[in-house]
Amino acid sequence: MCEENRTVLHAYLDGELDAPRSAEFEKHLEGCAACVRSLESQEALRSKLRHANLFEPLPPGLENKIRRQLREASAPASVPKISAWRWLAAAAALLLVVGISWRYVPKSGDGSSLSASAFASEIVDAHIRSLQPGHLTDVASTDQHTVKPWFDGKVVFAPPVKDFAEEGFPLIGGRLDVLEGQNVAALIYGRRKHFINVFVWPERNAEAEQYTGSKNGYNWISWKQGGLRLCAVSDTNRDDLAALKDLISR
Repeated sequence: MCEENRTVLHAYLDGELDAPRSAEFEKHLEGCAACVRSLESQEALRSKLRHANLFEPLPPGLENKIRRQLREASAPASVPKISAWRWLAAAAALLLVVGISWRYVPKSGDGSSLSASAFASEIVDAHIRSLQPGHLTDVASTDQHTVKPWFDGKVVFAPPVKDFAEEGFPLIGGRLDVLEGQNVAALIYGRRKHFINVFVWPERNAEAEQYTGSKNGYNWISWKQGGLRLCAVSDTNRDDLAALKDLISR
C-alpha cells in the first residue's frame, strides 16, 4: 500500500479519524487499488480474530487488585528502592495490557456490539453482497402480507415489514442474512435507483438508541425499536435513510 497512508489506514479502521480526514482517505481509496487491497486484508484479519474466541472478559476485581498493589509498592518499605520501582513498572505494564485487552474484547450477540468500524464493515459488506445478481431477495414481493409470513420459522422474531410505495420507498422483498454469526432478517426497499437493506435482529443489550455512519461511499443508520435493532444501509443519502427510519418507526 502507499507508505504515507499506512498509519492513516489503521486509524481509519479504528474509527480514530475525524469526518474530514475520513472522507479524504475514502476519496484516496477510490483511486488506489493497493490501499483498497490492504484495507480489505486488514478487515478480513480482524473478522477472523473477532470470531476466533481468543479473548476472555476481564476477571472481576483484577483492576482494583492491581491498583492496590501499585499503591503498596509505592509506599515506603524496607525493600531496596530499585526493586520497588521495577515491580511498580511491571505492574503498570500489566495494567496497560489488561486495559487494552479489555477494550478490544469482541462482543457477541449476547453482549455489547462490535466497534463502530467493525460494525460498519459487516453491514456494508452484507449490503454489497446483496447487490450481486440473484442475491438481493429470497422472497420478492411488494406485498407486506407475503413478505412478513415468509420469515415465520426462519427467525425467532417478527420483523416490522411494511410497504411505503406511496412515500417513495416501495417494498421489494426480503431475505435471510448473517451478521456477527447470527441469522438476521433483511428487508429491501427501493429509493429512486437505489436499493436499501434494512437489517433486523433482536436487541439484548443497552446500546445507544440511535447512531449513524458512513464507509466507502455507503451510509447507514441504526436504531432500537420494540426489542429489535434495525440498521438501514445504502449508497443513497442520509436524509433518505432517516426518512425511511421514521416511516418504519411510526
